[in-house]
Amino acid sequence: MDQEEMINKRQILKKRPTGIPDENTWELVESKVRDLMEGEMLLHQEFISLDPAMRGWINQTRSYIAPVEVGQVMRAGSVGKIIKTKGKTIFKEGDYVSGWGGVQNYCITKGENFYLVDPQKANLPAYLGVLGMPGMTAYFGITEVGKIKNGDTVLVSGAAGAVGSIVGQIAKIKGCRVIGIAGGKSKCNYLTKTLGFDGSIDYKSENVTKAIKNYCPKGIDVFFDNVGGDILDSALIFLRKNARVVICGAISQYNSSEKISGPKNYLSLLVNRAKMQGMVVFDFAPMYGKAMSDIAKWIEQGKLNHREDIFDGIENFRETFLRLFSGDKKGKLILKI
Repeated sequence: MDQEEMINKRQILKKRPTGIPDENTWELVESKVRDLMEGEMLLHQEFISLDPAMRGWINQTRSYIAPVEVGQVMRAGSVGKIIKTKGKTIFKEGDYVSGWGGVQNYCITKGENFYLVDPQKANLPAYLGVLGMPGMTAYFGITEVGKIKNGDTVLVSGAAGAVGSIVGQIAKIKGCRVIGIAGGKSKCNYLTKTLGFDGSIDYKSENVTKAIKNYCPKGIDVFFDNVGGDILDSALIFLRKNARVVICGAISQYNSSEKISGPKNYLSLLVNRAKMQGMVVFDFAPMYGKAMSDIAKWIEQGKLNHREDIFDGIENFRETFLRLFSGDKKGKLILKI
């Protein structure tokens, strides 16, 4: 297809939502792909990463990254193929790359914040999951921030998700006892029977506080939190001396139209000389290569499982994105476009 005939479908932020994004939050806009300028490349995107953090990026609040502006393409990680270049460029035609392409079919770029990927070594969706931002988040969150060591008891919330599932497996590889919190019997079985967790807690049918006490009778050394809210509060009760709490996310709070609910049991940090620290994966960018090498090795050795939950159609972006908050998915959520 000639470039003049290419139509780019883009999900544009139309209105900042209050609570759960509705049908007025994004608008699907179609336009012709413009001509390339010197040094630019045309990327045909194949898969888009859907992550809980995207909900925070559309709020007009101070954060670790500037918010997506109204009228802009929705920010998202992506992977695809360079199909056209002009002049001297970083990548060549036929290269596969991953980066911040946004929720659109085509992306014109000079290559900033993109890197080469090899579809022969792993399938493309894996570069948005276990070998992408979720994998990097899990690796550095549990090793560098959580500072796990052999024999630790590790509790993970959102444990069946893209990050939590990898966190728990890395902790097991490092010799820890791992308990995961997830929603529903199917996800809990996935944690113990497929991923090798030592136990699982179904927050939908169990009293989380009682279950943590049962599974962690001597307390928690590391709590990796993706959820926040009441589950964070419950975990704080059981911290051991010098415990580490990794704040990766707070998915239970992202769509709240009221004030964010903070932890009531924070004095446990004082009593136990514990540490609670937030983490943002971008801080560890210079070390991504080491993480990708280790993770790839563990996958090859059969020590680390990963799962991508893939749905079709850029037109279905909002409905698919909301699966992050309904829990109607397992592993890494990806949109095939």
